[in-house]
Amino acid sequence: MSIDTSIAPAGTALDASTEADLQQKAKDHLWMHFARQSGMEAGNGVPIIVRGEGHHVYDSHGKKYIDGLSGLFVVQVGHGRERLAEAARKQAEELAFFPLWSYAHPTAIELADRLADYAPGDLNRVFFTTGGGEAVESAWKLAKQYFKLTGKPMKHKVISRAIAYHGTPQGALAITGIPGMKEMFEPLTPGGFRVPNTNYYRAAEMGFHGSLEEFGQWAANRIEEAILFEGPDTVAAVFLEPVQNSGGCFPPPPGYFTRVREICDKYDVLLVSDEVICAYGRIGEMFACTALGYVPDIITSAKGLTSGYSPLGAMIVSDRLYEPFKHGQTAFYHGYTFAGHPVSAAVALENLNIMEEEGILAHVRENSPKFRAALERLKDLPIVGDVRGEGYFFGIELVKNKETKETFNEAESERLLRGFLSKALFDAGLYCRADDRGDPVIQLAPPLTIGPAEFDEIEAILRRVLTEAGTLL
Repeated sequence: MSIDTSIAPAGTALDASTEADLQQKAKDHLWMHFARQSGMEAGNGVPIIVRGEGHHVYDSHGKKYIDGLSGLFVVQVGHGRERLAEAARKQAEELAFFPLWSYAHPTAIELADRLADYAPGDLNRVFFTTGGGEAVESAWKLAKQYFKLTGKPMKHKVISRAIAYHGTPQGALAITGIPGMKEMFEPLTPGGFRVPNTNYYRAAEMGFHGSLEEFGQWAANRIEEAILFEGPDTVAAVFLEPVQNSGGCFPPPPGYFTRVREICDKYDVLLVSDEVICAYGRIGEMFACTALGYVPDIITSAKGLTSGYSPLGAMIVSDRLYEPFKHGQTAFYHGYTFAGHPVSAAVALENLNIMEEEGILAHVRENSPKFRAALERLKDLPIVGDVRGEGYFFGIELVKNKETKETFNEAESERLLRGFLSKALFDAGLYCRADDRGDPVIQLAPPLTIGPAEFDEIEAILRRVLTEAGTLL
């Protein structure tokens, strides 16, 4: 199966002089994120994406690609939604900006009310940010202040999982469990500690042998072990993604979050559900903790809240944590200029309207098994070791030897992922992520509007490219 790239929408392709001008300006001035600049410096240029429509994006040459990553786990309802652009235009004309620093505006109020309705339990208080890392940073700061206000000033440490990504601010980076992303910025904010993740495919390497259900209890109990080792009077919070992103979409084993909730309650430790990726339909519910059956103390979120049409994040907090701030002169001295931006909040409200009107959550729940089945067909390839994930969020782990689960060394991973797969998949018409934060994986998180026909198309491209990759080993 191939992608039809012969006819691009009118105005998509740039003329040669405009392309050359943009490439030169990028080389001279643009500093890309999480990227090696050497490609541009060497004169190879950078792919320039100029248009999006539905689940496709188009580059400056007019070539079409399936957006297999929703931009960056963001574009839940697809590209080119005029309703979202119109919501932004209308709000900008009425009130383009006003801060939430002792003031409010209608769209932030309405959105806070809406998110509180969606959130489980007593998570009724919404603190806006402009992105996910800021939401995580806010949650740690809130946890520290909350315990100071409630007579437990030593509780400041946080526990997260190996290889987990929680953001790039100094605090959030200390919670992140990827050593290679941290070492160049050390010393970091003190207080971050790691426990094993829930990658059952690699459980034996963590020292565990047993069933999936037993693994869930074992992994959760490592959190209790860490709390006891550090001292319950010093640990403030546990930060966990419902489905861990980095490392390749690790879902929680049965019973895992039930046990984690018990542990947090026992030692008065806050459970933070980091749903920057997993919220707003990615796992089939507005909040993934609802889908997985647990109630956290804090939810951190961003990305899909606006489907990426405008930047916005949100930290959603329980009434218990808000209580000390309701009285006297107490304040949470923390905030961001553009947090809860009127235009972003208006876009978010319209995005949520679209998701409800079109039944996006039910669509994900209904089609997720079909997506999994399409990807699991790839397990007949020698290079594919494991397929895992939930909702519209899947990872494919690549191996050298399927029988032994032998993975690639650093040099082999470099050649496989950056030397071949990333470019080959893109050239074949699929934008996704080939990642080696942990073992080598391909990650897929397409817009929540796609269905079985697109699953088959994605599988066909992956099959062709991975088959070729297998011959290069």
